[in-house]
Amino acid sequence: MNIKATHRSTAARAAAVTAQEAAGFLAEHLGRQLLAITVGADPSSIDRWARGTSKPQLAPERRLLAAYAVWQVVAEVEAPATVRAWFMGMNPQLDDLSPAEAIADDRSRDAIAAARAFVQYG
Repeated sequence: MNIKATHRSTAARAAAVTAQEAAGFLAEHLGRQLLAITVGADPSSIDRWARGTSKPQLAPERRLLAAYAVWQVVAEVEAPATVRAWFMGMNPQLDDLSPAEAIADDRSRDAIAAARAFVQYG
């Protein structure tokens, strides 16, 4: 498997998703509470974004789309339950923050790098 080509296709998929699609997908797979913590919003906002009745402001939208991109990278090699657990687990590459906490702290690039390292090295 060409890992760089796979990441490019994952990046393309993540770039094409709307905030509404990402909110609905992640609310289903991560859960509303974890997603709300990750993006810095309340669960009712997550519901409105997923329904398309409102749109997130810029910072939560960036975090939302980053979380979706991170999910897609890890989901290339793991089942949804494992990806969710990975999102919540302490990660040494993120100074023992979870990927969810790193994204919440606007360290999305670090979270994506950790996801790629996990996919490549386990």
